[in-house]
Parts: sequence; C-alpha cells; structure tokens
Amino acid sequence: MGTKKGDVGLLGYLLINTISIFAVSYMLPGVGVDSFVTALIVAVVMALLNVTLKPLLILVTIPLTIITFGLFLLVINVVVLFAADALIDGFQIAGFWWALLFSFLVALVNSVIFGLAQD
Repeated sequence: MGTKKGDVGLLGYLLINTISIFAVSYMLPGVGVDSFVTALIVAVVMALLNVTLKPLLILVTIPLTIITFGLFLLVINVVVLFAADALIDGFQIAGFWWALLFSFLVALVNSVIFGLAQD
C-alpha cells in the first residue's frame, strides 16, 4: 500500500518536530536546547508525554478547562514542557511565559512545515 503525498509518517513527524524545537529554542533566550540530538530527544519525550501524561492532566482538570473555555489547556501544555525539562539534561525553560511562547511557536512552525509538506 502506497503513501499519499504529504503523509510524513512517524519518523517524518519526529524530524519536523525536532527541527521546529531546535529552531525555536535558538530564537528564544528563555529556552535552551544544547544540540540537535537533544532537540530530537525532546521531540521523542514530548511525544511520549503527550500520549501518556497530557490525557491524564486533561481528564483531571476538565472543570477548569470548561470554566476557562479551554484556555487551561495552554497551562497543561506548559506543565508537559516542564516535565520534559525535568527529564532531559540539555533542555532548559526559564519560566512559564517562555514555555508558553515556546509551545505556541513550535506549534506554529510545525503547522507551516506540515502545510508545505501537504502541497
């Protein structure tokens, strides 16, 4: 069975996410990634945390998420980033606002790259 154009697969997703993490961390003084390999590790750990920890946090915080019209999901993203920061040597986030900005910019860069891959 063939793949469609734009179907990047798991390895493609990890590579694109790694590039985004590395590029965005280079632009933000409040986020540090020591090397491209560290960025790859961050991408893998973030993927694992998004599959395991994030759903639990969302489930536990449903009332807050409803009250804030979904904005609390941004806080959950930051918590997941801080968990990755605690687990990975060579990955540092200076605070909540840097983590929030990093999360937003990585998502934006990923969207652009995935959009280009679809064309």
